[in-house]
Amino acid sequence: MDAYSPSIETDLRAQATAILRSLVGRDDADFHEGQYEAIEALVAGGRRALVVQRTGWGKSAVYFVASLLLRARGAGPTLIVSPLLALMRDQVAAASRAGVRAEAINSANALDWEQIAQKLANDELDVLLVSPERLNNPVFRDTQLPALVERMGLLVIDEAHCISDWGHDFRPDYRRIKDLITALPRTIPVLATTATANERVVHDVQEQLAVGGADVFTLRGSLARESLRLGVLRLPSPRTQFAWLLTHLNDFHGSGIIYTLTVSAAEDITRLLSEAGHKVLAYSGRTDTEERHRAETALKNNEVKALVATSALGMGFDKPDLGFVVHVGAPSSPVAYYQQVGRAGRGSINADVLLLPGTEDREIWRYFATSSMPDEERAHAVLQELGAAAGPMSVPALESRVNIRRTPLELLLKVLAVDGAVERVSGGWIRTGNPWYYDAERYTRVAAARMAEQTAMIDYENSRGCRMEFLAKALDDPAAAPCGKCDNCAGVWFSDEIQDSAKDSAQTALGRVGALLEARRMYPGGMEKLGVPLKGKIKQELQAADGRALARLTDLGWGGRLRALLENSDEPDAPIAKPMLDACVKVLSEWKWETRPVAVVSMPSRKRPQLVGSFAHGISEIGRLPYLGQLEYRGGGPRGDSGGNSAFRLAAVWDQFVVPAEMAERLAGAPGPILLIDDLADSRWSLTEAARVLRAAGAPGVLPFVLAQAG
Repeated sequence: MDAYSPSIETDLRAQATAILRSLVGRDDADFHEGQYEAIEALVAGGRRALVVQRTGWGKSAVYFVASLLLRARGAGPTLIVSPLLALMRDQVAAASRAGVRAEAINSANALDWEQIAQKLANDELDVLLVSPERLNNPVFRDTQLPALVERMGLLVIDEAHCISDWGHDFRPDYRRIKDLITALPRTIPVLATTATANERVVHDVQEQLAVGGADVFTLRGSLARESLRLGVLRLPSPRTQFAWLLTHLNDFHGSGIIYTLTVSAAEDITRLLSEAGHKVLAYSGRTDTEERHRAETALKNNEVKALVATSALGMGFDKPDLGFVVHVGAPSSPVAYYQQVGRAGRGSINADVLLLPGTEDREIWRYFATSSMPDEERAHAVLQELGAAAGPMSVPALESRVNIRRTPLELLLKVLAVDGAVERVSGGWIRTGNPWYYDAERYTRVAAARMAEQTAMIDYENSRGCRMEFLAKALDDPAAAPCGKCDNCAGVWFSDEIQDSAKDSAQTALGRVGALLEARRMYPGGMEKLGVPLKGKIKQELQAADGRALARLTDLGWGGRLRALLENSDEPDAPIAKPMLDACVKVLSEWKWETRPVAVVSMPSRKRPQLVGSFAHGISEIGRLPYLGQLEYRGGGPRGDSGGNSAFRLAAVWDQFVVPAEMAERLAGAPGPILLIDDLADSRWSLTEAARVLRAAGAPGVLPFVLAQAG
């Protein structure tokens, strides 16, 4: 590196300032404290840098300005690893405003990949944005990434806390970045940025940036957000939370985000508020890509009052004038909470942030706390099958050999891949020659940290001190100080009054019944490997019709009561309660079937025979439908444990149900479909197999009807 003189520094700063002003569209713009120092470290020093600054500070300005300065000096394009589509769209748009030629490769623009690759080959791109998952795409990893590494001018890791086990949003694919850094020449600068990192995460990221002995320049600023007015309002139930939103949503200035912990809650709240005349849209993992984009645009243009969102709308959504953030249910850590509320007040003087803790928060936290940790027995089962395979194995093929559901299996493969035990190639996954061991100590430490974070979140809810100071301290911010405006510093700024009409509307919404139970149409692949002679489409004459459930277990209304009934092992088996039976009758009254059922049949039940039997008898009597009895088990009935993936679930119930002779006689002449009763539909294969034997015995149709649908 040539000696760096003051005159060169003056010239660099002038060039950087000119690019910044083009980026923001203002001739008087200047750098925030620390921005130019980070740019100088990258461009003049070729260093590795970690920038921890609050949302809105201008971290993206650092890497866009640095990219253009490096390009002007003959460097290759910048690679930005970015976690979310919303973030990529905003970054590409911001780059174009500054004259930065930027493109993104992600799941939403597959048709553009070839064109983008050609631009990259022609040196017509200054910045390429990719998701961390793209680093393990065989085509990108093996054909495009090596050439890019050779030419890369700058590597940027956005939302760098995702690298760390201790980060609130750890992602297995982010751990690949350490390998990417290792492969880079020491002369290539690297920038990692985040707004949500405590000291433990900072040290973890620093260690990963320092691989190969590189020195790391760390810039850390105050993380407190002066524009935010924080508050916590405890309400006794989902009903009162819903009613409070109905009463007070319009009290908030501008447009904002209402966060929920589950998809069902987001959809329920959206429906409730929409029916009351509020312009809101749902945003979750169930929302398809185009709908997400439209929802983001609607919020940015203030065409809606709020998006009702899960954490799917988290990092990267950029709306400087976002007026409020309300949480119905608390995230599992103060750091995760800070990250989400940081969406508000970025470009305005004031924004309101209110937390409505939920009664079921801890139960939801418990589920997600371990979802990214591999199970040792299952991991070894996957490795054994891949090791024995003659070639690459697809996920569906692997499902037929290991009893793991699709989503957990894909996550487990990611974890094993970043550990170097497996590799994704064209055609599927293969076992590498690298040894793998279960790092029990590491996972125990991570689990303990997650529990500590949950306790800290409860402490935040109950704190009588300054709420912003609490969050800043959770991030180990040395500048943490009282904000003077939260509900504890300045007094309660929100009303807890709820209109009676809102209570009634909330009760009606939570009392709403009926969830579609979609029938299975196709058998899972690989069944022959499990000794089951099934494949392809289920014959139409043996299919069940779409059915109904009283509610999903994740619903806020009946879902809670059904969880208490069906998931509590200490709950004794008992006949169905009258209010629940009445709700089921309401589902039947709203069911728009093509042909009314003519009889009732129940599933055999080992765990809850009284519940299922009384449910079937009750529907039979109220609906004046003859009860034909229950199906019988063949031998010992379904094999294996509950749970597992689709192929194993089907194999467990295949040919295990029998239609009694007396029932078969009555089915043969039935003039219409049979109502098939059960307590819980999870994989739906029990109902599918029961429908097959009923239809084979002569039933002209089968309508499944259950109390609860899992998921």
